[in-house]
Amino acid sequence: MEQIMCGKFGHGILLIAKSSRHPKSLISARNLMSGKIGQLGRPLLATPQPRYLIFSNRGYAMIITRVLRGALKIRYLLLGGAVGGGLTLQKKYEQWKEGLPDMTWIDSLLPNEQQWQSFRGSLMTMKENISEKVEIDPRIRELGESKYQEYKAWFNQRLDDAIKAAESRPDAPNTSDPLKNAKGELSKNTVAFARPLVNENIEEERKKAQTSQQRLDTMQEEVMQIQLKYQRELERLERENKELRKQMLLRGNQKLNNRKIKKSLIDMYSDVLDELSDYDSTYSTADHLPRVVVVGDQSSGKTSVLEMIAQARIFPRGGGEMMTRAPVKVTLSEGPYHIAQFKDSSREFDLTKESELAELRKEVELRMKNSVKNGKTVSHDVIAMTVKGPGLQRMVLVDLPGIISTVTVDMAEDTRDSIRQMTQQYMSNPNAIILCIQDGAVDAERSNVTDLVSQMDPTGRRTIFVLTKVDLAEENLANPDRLRKILAGKLFPMKALGYFAVVTGRGRQDDTIQTIKDYEERFFRNSKLFKDGLAMSGQVTTRNLSLAVAECFWKMVRETVEQQADAFKATRFNLETEWKNNFPRLRELDRDELFEKARGEILDEIVNLSQVSPRHWEEVLMSRIWEKVSMHVFENIYLPAAQTGNAGTFNTTVDIKLRQWAEQQLPARSVECGWESLQHEFYHFMNQAKLSPDHDDIFDNLKNSVVTEAMLRHSWEDKASEMLRVIQLNTLEDRSVNDKRDWDQAVKFLETSVKEKLQSTEQILREMLGPGRKERWMYWQSQTEEQQKRSSVKNELDKILYADKKHAPTLTQDELTAVRKNLQRNGIEIDNEFIRETWHPVYRRFFLQQSLARAYDCRKGYYLYHTGHESEMECSDVVLFWRIQQMLKVTANALRQQVMNREARRLDKEIKDVLEDYSQDTEMKQKLLTGRRVTLAEELKRVRQIQEKLEEFIQALNKEK
Repeated sequence: MEQIMCGKFGHGILLIAKSSRHPKSLISARNLMSGKIGQLGRPLLATPQPRYLIFSNRGYAMIITRVLRGALKIRYLLLGGAVGGGLTLQKKYEQWKEGLPDMTWIDSLLPNEQQWQSFRGSLMTMKENISEKVEIDPRIRELGESKYQEYKAWFNQRLDDAIKAAESRPDAPNTSDPLKNAKGELSKNTVAFARPLVNENIEEERKKAQTSQQRLDTMQEEVMQIQLKYQRELERLERENKELRKQMLLRGNQKLNNRKIKKSLIDMYSDVLDELSDYDSTYSTADHLPRVVVVGDQSSGKTSVLEMIAQARIFPRGGGEMMTRAPVKVTLSEGPYHIAQFKDSSREFDLTKESELAELRKEVELRMKNSVKNGKTVSHDVIAMTVKGPGLQRMVLVDLPGIISTVTVDMAEDTRDSIRQMTQQYMSNPNAIILCIQDGAVDAERSNVTDLVSQMDPTGRRTIFVLTKVDLAEENLANPDRLRKILAGKLFPMKALGYFAVVTGRGRQDDTIQTIKDYEERFFRNSKLFKDGLAMSGQVTTRNLSLAVAECFWKMVRETVEQQADAFKATRFNLETEWKNNFPRLRELDRDELFEKARGEILDEIVNLSQVSPRHWEEVLMSRIWEKVSMHVFENIYLPAAQTGNAGTFNTTVDIKLRQWAEQQLPARSVECGWESLQHEFYHFMNQAKLSPDHDDIFDNLKNSVVTEAMLRHSWEDKASEMLRVIQLNTLEDRSVNDKRDWDQAVKFLETSVKEKLQSTEQILREMLGPGRKERWMYWQSQTEEQQKRSSVKNELDKILYADKKHAPTLTQDELTAVRKNLQRNGIEIDNEFIRETWHPVYRRFFLQQSLARAYDCRKGYYLYHTGHESEMECSDVVLFWRIQQMLKVTANALRQQVMNREARRLDKEIKDVLEDYSQDTEMKQKLLTGRRVTLAEELKRVRQIQEKLEEFIQALNKEK
């Protein structure tokens, strides 16, 4: 079928289908829609004349719907496939490109521009040489001059074509090498019959070049195939890996047991020293375990000696300035790889790479600078690191700042004393091995360290003397016997276990350890001083020094470690006895454990806050809001309006003042009440928890501090005030009481409020007037002179009020004069201000009594109000208090929703943030969690840890024996 024609006919659709063989034949619309058309060109419905098939509107709509749905579906499929396929194809292409092998080696085979130019020049030269030097064999000449000219022209043409090809293809694949070889061969052949041989060689070399190019293309194709195969394998492995990880995650009940890594003996010993340093940082009594303390004058070479022992340049370098500003504890141990690692870091520095050595030195320098605080030059904070490597001696060394004689202007004033005090502190340990470093290039009389060492170890039982820079000493000293005296222990006043001479380099900062070691061995092998027997071979080189120090170190460790374990065992027993006697029913919890327990209790109280009922929230909020605004309602709204004595004026004044109040003060005051109510409820739960028999008062300071800090951080949402302003304005504008129940509640609210004010006014009057007649007669109380005068004034004022029950809030001048004269007749002298001070509470009590009486009368006045006869009864104050009561209800409801839905959760977040901050603040924990119970638990826990580590170390040490 070639075409289907469609047209509109009446209310239907006309479809005309024409066949290629029968142009006038038609196809049934039903068969067309159901797909039963048959083979192309065969008519299913044929008539001599075209017929028109009319579809109904419903059929037309179905056709259009199906066509549109198919078109939209195809469009979305094509669009989604194009976008997703493009992203997937781009990702696969990037992954495939990254996985390709390095093909830069091909560039070395292909000629560059310079090589092509050189090849072109060689062809030109070869043409000239062949034209000028190649001799023609006589046998060739016998063929005839014509043949000779023909061969010559042919060869020149082929050579010119080769030159043109070289000029037109400077970037073509590499075929220069074979032609260069051909040129070399042609240059050697100078016989006459070489012309046909040259031609054959060029053709042969060209074939070889083409073969080489084909082989290269084949190799590239093979590489591509291997890379694609490799990529497919990687994708398969990634899919399997994802499936395996999924299965492992699904097996949640199976836990992977981490293998416990066995520590080396020296690492165990280093951990014991770290524990002891934290337990007793002054090294006064408990920490008497051995360590090697490296001491010496500044720039004497002690850091270089330590680097030679560690076999790596791990410390910062400086030209004569102080570089060591804090103690550096280095734990040396044997290992397969030469690496360094800080105690508080997981990164391992490869000491065989100069780049990582530079990073390590930079990190050490940065840590030293960070440890120096408050304008000091040196710090007592220890920088601990571990160095492992093949052939290293196992020991723990502490590098200290060098001793100085003069404090420069860029140092703190107490730098010299601080360094000496720090050095004495480390050397005061009776089991510390003192590695005394003396600069051999400096006169012995200028040494500061030897006197200090002789004071701390006068017998020399734990001192090893090291003379550095012996090469400079040999070069500068005129008397070689001086070195012999030093190494024999006869020059310096101090005593030592051994005396060693070392050379730690030629003063070049970029020299490696191996270079320094070779230089040291070469120096001692060729030195005249030591050839003459001034020193024994065991007293020289840093290698012999490290062996001697390690032997002395482990000997002292074996002698002292069991004594320290016994001492801590006794300390533990004493602490446990004290705990049992003072806290028999409590677990031993340190500060961190107590903090976590307090955290749980605080969070539990926040959960209790969410259990408060909505009704309770609304009652609390209404009570607090009224407590905050009642003074304003009485003093600024109710009393000024009610004292006018006119119902119309009363309502006008009330409307104006209520609107001003709602627009200016009321929303902010309401938000304050909501925030205070939230705090009050939370503190209420905390106080209730204190009444529990399981309450532990050790947490009280922490809880109060956390809640107070959270309250200070927390603030109510800004949009809450604006929302309340709209609600309160709309509520206060409504003056129609539509329910008898609301009227009764308003009357009760008015009575209660007036009684509270009346009671406070009575209290003021009692303080002004003193005890009444009953108290004076029954309890023998008496009035002061001022109270007697005020009682007399009050009696006169009562007469005025009872004479005019609608008296104005203020006294007239005539009334003031009359009261003063009446009192003068009784011998009482007062001024007008005294009368006014007494008048205010007296008039307020009188007015409130009248208001309370009107409230009683209005209990049954709802009918008159509802029928429009409110003018017959003065109940405008009831309507006012109803409006205020409705405002309180609406405000309390809005604030309750805000508290329960928003503010309680925000407070919860603030408290959690404060707890998280406190958990990281050790000083805050020490400030808030105090008492002997805490300190005793922490000390007991620390002693147990030290004892366990000591016993573990002793067991490993005995096994090694």
